[in-house]
Amino acid sequence: MNSILLNYVYALQKKQVSKNTLDAYVRDISKFCDFIKNRDENIKDIEVVSVMAYVQYLQKEGKAVSSIIRNIVSLRSFYKYLMLKGVVDENPVLYYDMPKVKHTIPKILTIDEVDKLLDSPDLSKDKGIRDKAMLETMYASGMKVMELLSLTIYDINLKLSYIKCRNSRNQERIIPIGSIAVKYLKKYLNVRNRLNTYNLDFLFLNLRGVQMSRQGFWKIVKYYAEKSDIDKNINAFTLRHSFAVHLLQNGADIRSVQELLGHKDLSATEIYESILKKNKIAEVYKKAHPRA
Repeated sequence: MNSILLNYVYALQKKQVSKNTLDAYVRDISKFCDFIKNRDENIKDIEVVSVMAYVQYLQKEGKAVSSIIRNIVSLRSFYKYLMLKGVVDENPVLYYDMPKVKHTIPKILTIDEVDKLLDSPDLSKDKGIRDKAMLETMYASGMKVMELLSLTIYDINLKLSYIKCRNSRNQERIIPIGSIAVKYLKKYLNVRNRLNTYNLDFLFLNLRGVQMSRQGFWKIVKYYAEKSDIDKNINAFTLRHSFAVHLLQNGADIRSVQELLGHKDLSATEIYESILKKNKIAEVYKKAHPRA
């Protein structure tokens, strides 16, 4: 079994899937293989009932629906590979019905709350200047966290006010940024050399002089959210969500927002329209109802 999994990993690497996707596939398939082994079944001979039993096992473990769906997707991909290699005759996961996932509407900040958050860093310190530049850039561009943290000094053009951004599939998009983000990126570049101990090209570095991690960025966001006294459950994607809703709120068309966010499917962007409508209804109610 180990050799089959290793060959599959090699095939995924050749397709240049992202490291996060690769790690998730290996983790999900390894867990399934252990489950099948404990049932004294062979990975090459399983039927859909084994998949059903595995899903029940994940449910008993308390796994979220989204996690279970990801496991099923991982197994479908794995068995598709096994079919192509002639290891199995059919894909036992192909016709397994996906459980329904409840879509939770992401939290967004008001423009005033964004201002409070972005004005929190202490600009008398190099760290504060870096943090301000990061937060301004994220809100100005709507990038994902890892897209932001993967930027290099060659990806920004402050003269023409744009950023070259690459997603996990190494697809590039050009994102314009506003004058405030440009202003604080310039300030950051003036102090960046003091952080750049190892002469790296990554734009944003941590205080040890290496590429900032996702966890490091999340701690920064959490710290400034608490400092700003924002009473909302903020996460590392909140500025991205707020970016999208504020653009729509100010008249941007949804196709442009889709392109800026790098969404392949318009349905992923449409959720922001529903947030906007919900906020407008709440606003109308507050203004119109005598007891609001």
